[in-house]
Parts: sequence; C-alpha cells; structure tokens
Amino acid sequence: MMAREDVKSETQKKKKLAEFKTVLEKKIADVESELESLKILLDFVNKTLLQAGFRRVKVVESEPVEKTSMRGLAEPEATFPVQAASGELLANVHIGQNSIRVVLSEEKNFRTTTPPFQQFLIERVLDKMQEKDAEAVSRGEMAPDETFSYELILEGDVVRAIVINNVTSARIRELKSSIHWTFEKMHDKMKE
Repeated sequence: MMAREDVKSETQKKKKLAEFKTVLEKKIADVESELESLKILLDFVNKTLLQAGFRRVKVVESEPVEKTSMRGLAEPEATFPVQAASGELLANVHIGQNSIRVVLSEEKNFRTTTPPFQQFLIERVLDKMQEKDAEAVSRGEMAPDETFSYELILEGDVVRAIVINNVTSARIRELKSSIHWTFEKMHDKMKE
C-alpha cells in the first residue's frame, strides 16, 4: 500500500511542477513582450527629444569653473590651448581617456548667442554626434551608457565650460578642430 501512495504522490508532484512550468513560461513571454514595447517607446522618446534639440545644460552661478568642470573626472591625458590669431588664450581643451573638457578663459565672455556657437558647434557638431549615437543604440549597435553626450556649464548665457563624455578617439580630431574654429570666430565677432 505504501508503494501505491508514493507513486500517487510523485504523480501529483510532477503534475504541480508541470503546471508551475506553464505559469513561468507564460510570465516570461509576458515580460519579453512588455520589454519589446518599452524598447519601442524608449526609441520614440529618444527620437522626439533629439528632434526637439534636447540637451543637458547646467547653469553655474558661484563656484569657480575649473573646480566645477573637473570635479569627479579623471586627470586629463593632454591639454591643448585654443588661441586667437593674436596669440590670446581663448580656452584650454583637456582631453581625457574618453572625455573632453573645454574650459574657457575667464577674461573672455563667450555668450551662447554669439555666432557660430549655437548654429555650428552645438547644432552641427555636438547634436549631430549625439544623434548618430542614438541611432546606433536604436539599431542595437551601441549600449545607451556608451553614447556621446555633452553638458554646457554657463553663468547666465556666458559659456564657462563644455564637458563632453564618451568621446571616441576617431572624434577627437574633429572636436578639437571644431572647438578651435568656433571660439576663434566668436572672438573675432566680439571684437567687431
């Protein structure tokens, strides 16, 4: 009699495990479906934000720029001055392992409204690099935390620093050139 009850108990256990397996499979399918929907929504939000020209801007009122722009970041590997044709220092470009920090000269008051800052450096260079990386993320070619991003550090509308993260070595040359050209042109406009 004991053997019969053991067989019956084993059969019930197997039946319960099979039911539990079915519940787990359904739950996994539901979660996978929800994840796909969330990915589609995230892609839509990213594209909408990029089309709206979204970018992070940090306004700094009282803390010195050098401390603010360098806080929590590794020491730069190289520093390059950005100079006007006259030899005046406009900014220093600090190139780190995967970041660039542009610290503007305190004597200069480069405003976000002075051409070609917004039209060229922001819209044609920085935003375009951000858009390309967002497209690579949507195609699954890049992780979201590896995407190019930048932050403007401002005092009112005066640019004090630009912190650029997730910079590939292939983009460094283009960024250095674009930054130099932009601030040289801005300096020329300010002299007019």
